[in-house]
Amino acid sequence: MMEMLCHADDSIAHVAKDANGDWRTPHALEDHLTGTAALAIGHASAFGAEDWARLAAQWHDLGKYRPAFQSYIRAASGFEAENAHIEGVGKRVDHSTTGAVHAIEHLGEVGRLLAYLIAGHHAGLPDWHGDNTSLLQRLEVARQKGYLAEALAQQPPPTLLHGQLPTSRPRGDSRSLHLWLRLLFSCLVDADFLDTERYMTPEQAQQRAGHPPLSDLLARFTSHIDRLSATAQPSPVNRLRAAVLKQCIERAGEKRGNGLYSLTVPTGGGKTFSSLAFALHHATQHGKRRVIYAIPYLSIIEQTADVFRGIFGEDLVEHHSNLDPDKEDLRSRLAAENWDAPLVVTTNVQLFESLFAARPSRCRKLHNLVDSVVILDEAQLLPTEFLDPCLDAIRTLSAHYGVTFVLCTATQPAFTPRDINGQPFAGLPDVRELMQGGPHVQSAADLYRDLERVAVHWPQTSEASNWDDLAEHIGKHDQALAIVNRKRDARELARRLPDALYLSTDLCGAHRAERIAEIRRRLADNRARLQAGLEVLPLHVVSTQLIEAGVDVDFPVVFRALAGLDSIAQAAGRCNREGRLQHGEQLVKGLVQVFVAPEPAPAGLLLKGEQATQQLLARESSPTLTPDLFEHYFRLLLASVNTFDKAGVIELLKSGSRLEIAFRQAAERFRLIPDEGAPVIVHWGESERWLARLRSSGPDRWLMRKLQRYSVNVRQDCLDRLIAQGDVVEILPGLYAQEHDLLYDRQLGFLGCAEDSAPTAGHFIV
Repeated sequence: MMEMLCHADDSIAHVAKDANGDWRTPHALEDHLTGTAALAIGHASAFGAEDWARLAAQWHDLGKYRPAFQSYIRAASGFEAENAHIEGVGKRVDHSTTGAVHAIEHLGEVGRLLAYLIAGHHAGLPDWHGDNTSLLQRLEVARQKGYLAEALAQQPPPTLLHGQLPTSRPRGDSRSLHLWLRLLFSCLVDADFLDTERYMTPEQAQQRAGHPPLSDLLARFTSHIDRLSATAQPSPVNRLRAAVLKQCIERAGEKRGNGLYSLTVPTGGGKTFSSLAFALHHATQHGKRRVIYAIPYLSIIEQTADVFRGIFGEDLVEHHSNLDPDKEDLRSRLAAENWDAPLVVTTNVQLFESLFAARPSRCRKLHNLVDSVVILDEAQLLPTEFLDPCLDAIRTLSAHYGVTFVLCTATQPAFTPRDINGQPFAGLPDVRELMQGGPHVQSAADLYRDLERVAVHWPQTSEASNWDDLAEHIGKHDQALAIVNRKRDARELARRLPDALYLSTDLCGAHRAERIAEIRRRLADNRARLQAGLEVLPLHVVSTQLIEAGVDVDFPVVFRALAGLDSIAQAAGRCNREGRLQHGEQLVKGLVQVFVAPEPAPAGLLLKGEQATQQLLARESSPTLTPDLFEHYFRLLLASVNTFDKAGVIELLKSGSRLEIAFRQAAERFRLIPDEGAPVIVHWGESERWLARLRSSGPDRWLMRKLQRYSVNVRQDCLDRLIAQGDVVEILPGLYAQEHDLLYDRQLGFLGCAEDSAPTAGHFIV
């Protein structure tokens, strides 16, 4: 039947059946190559690399002209749409290396640049040297077996085969060549996916795009801000927030060569809305294509995305692993694949790991970073041990690809270029602070003074407190939040406060969200009781540091275990956040009590942060939180770090004179979150309903996303013990489920690793 639709001499790229199960006219290979080239050229035009993109696209599937592939696709047709063009399904024929060989033979050694892209367009960008997956080995095998000769014998159109040496130059220098190649790779693989999709699933292709322009989003945002302003209660805090917002809008018209800005505003000063206002105004005034809001923490991204969704509705695209599938439709899911939308909320992990990735699915979106505005929320949380490659990517994107970055935080890190311990630290040069002072708002330093809503009481001795005494002190306050550095510490303290609400990553995501909502509700109820002249009801919360960054709660008293100064400042942002705390008729400051925990912070960056704070306290026993103090703190902290590139990623990506790059090794090593342990689905909420569905019907994307919200990540040694005891069972490779009912507690969450003393940074997400 298919031979009637396609002559035996015609070369085809893909085949598929229609909704009725009948064969559609096959996707001609020449049409696929020219269609992919047209799309890739459009993508690459954003950074002036159309000539490279055209050749990469025209040659990427030359191997499909080989008789072996044509015989294969005719025999093996009928695969599902998403598998029909992907190597590695069944006994596939290598069709990627042929074009790579042609690129080198046609263009000489410079053809290696295209060879990386072409050879990797399904399997991922390869290393030059290494095992049999390396580009060198694959080229050698293809040459020995005559893949290119086989393809050329089928007489592909000369217009596809021939091409002039590209005249455009890679942007940046040899150190940043890898990023230029990744952007080109992104152009190719996205074009390949899109052209294939147009044939395989045209109804899905029609669901793409259709997003409004940024100017429309700006209009909606402005209307929302106007409504908020009209209903906001007059207060000193709200007046300063309005002034910060106004200055960000005014500064958005500025255009600088390097596109690097910082926004330094105390916690509770309205950074989220002000940074987005800057981004939307800056993008529309300077022709930027999209705004990308990158966030480090789960607790922040869910809260921020909910706020943004209330303004922009379905035109907000979220790209992170914890997204509830009920908040996602087909259009937004498709846009998340390549970030083809005007406003994307994602994570630091997703953003930066993609910039150093090798897999096509991770790299596919990168070309859409060009000419964008990227807001790095809580910029101080950029991973210190990967700081050099992260800052290198920021410098390159801002200098050569029109990307404007906004480093948004209450505790601005010390990224000024300088020598650290005798070694050059490239940092970020000439970052412009948006809060420099002006007609409507004062400088960042003055903002800290004017937004000072708390009194920080520092420990006056290095002697550690004990949990019983701390619990007694906390219990004397009607409403108090206590933040500690370890999950074990949080459990110890919570057990001594019988009424306490506990928060840590021992609670699954759905449980945490429910508990945070309960905390907010009880705080709101107590505010209403105070206004009515009634006594407040007791509310004590014990949490790890996951509550610090971005979780919008407002306590009159916060207890904070000694930690890095940035953590203490974030804790202070959960205290008297609105500046409305009163004693009688008089406004008063909230109390932040810093204490020395019975044990120091866990080894690593948390301990280094605590030690840097101790150094500050040794010089001044009761410092005030100011930008200058944070600058001093971060200089001490960075001086204590042994390396800013612990995996040697930059060295792996240096191209050298012969363009030898280790893409795959670098991608494997650049992991902002170590792959430790595995997820365990716990008994909470609707998890058992979805587990039953998984067991009866098998895995499905939306179902796995549902179950992720009911999972807790468990360390491997603990997991092995629980499996041996029969408390946990493996339900899919790498995915486990709770068996023992007592393993998950309604108050303390997962108890299977109760002795755990690891850091609590597990609320980072991808």
